[in-house]
Amino acid sequence: TAGAAETSQAVAVAIRSGYRHIDCAEFYKNQAEIGQALKEVFDEGVVKREDLFLTSKVWNNHHSKADVKSAINNTLRDLGVSYLDLYLIHWPVVSDAFDLSCTPGETLQPPIRETWEAMEELVQQGLVKSIGVSNFSAKKLGDLLTYAKIVPAVNQVEVNPHWRQDNLIQFCRSNGVHVTAYSPLGSPGNSAEWNFEDAPTLLEEPVLKAIAQRLGRSPAQCLIRWAIQHGTSVIPKSTNPDRIKSNFDVLSWALSKEDYDALHSLEPQRRLLKAEWYVNADGPYKTLVDLWDGE
Repeated sequence: TAGAAETSQAVAVAIRSGYRHIDCAEFYKNQAEIGQALKEVFDEGVVKREDLFLTSKVWNNHHSKADVKSAINNTLRDLGVSYLDLYLIHWPVVSDAFDLSCTPGETLQPPIRETWEAMEELVQQGLVKSIGVSNFSAKKLGDLLTYAKIVPAVNQVEVNPHWRQDNLIQFCRSNGVHVTAYSPLGSPGNSAEWNFEDAPTLLEEPVLKAIAQRLGRSPAQCLIRWAIQHGTSVIPKSTNPDRIKSNFDVLSWALSKEDYDALHSLEPQRRLLKAEWYVNADGPYKTLVDLWDGE
């Protein structure tokens, strides 16, 4: 995890390099540092607030109506802005603490419906322009769509050639929900933190390395370009200034159909962020199948 100064510098470098979408979250514990970077680029006239697309996410212990309102106010204060472009429910999980637990019980309390209706009120109040979800299966998203007055603008989920999510993306597309891809590079920086050291390393795939070498591009650039052609927006993560700039250089070229299809055919398909810490014998997610609905 990046330190405060490193985070602030990375965001400022990204915006000066042309990035306009900054993906934040309450749980990342760095929104005040991001706010410092935003103030810097605003004060210097690099961009105006309306030039940026700022996303944040409400954490699992702030799902009640009152807590959603206090969470957005804290986020806006930390970022130093008066509104968000997009606010997401980070997980279909409720916890009593600001941690990776899930409160036991047969059902989520408060239910997702209460959280979503509180999010809809934020739109009416002008505090957020759009609302959405993250880490929702097609089933959970379908349940939400039965009562949502505002259709989620986005479902932010893990997507990369090792976890294509074709069925989920098709479900979202057919319901007017855009998909944003996190972990587009296979999360090389998180392998120890998230306990998937035994997973195949996406950036080391021979097919990917051969395509990158032939195109004179980095493997990371090819993966980000694949995500764009896969129909998703994409949020690569880096604090290295050179890589931040390199990761943005993906808009003036494209993968051929053959190269896209080669990356699209990688096996095995395997979710990296399984989130097994939310599984509890007392529910509501007694197995990973319950959490992800077998998807």
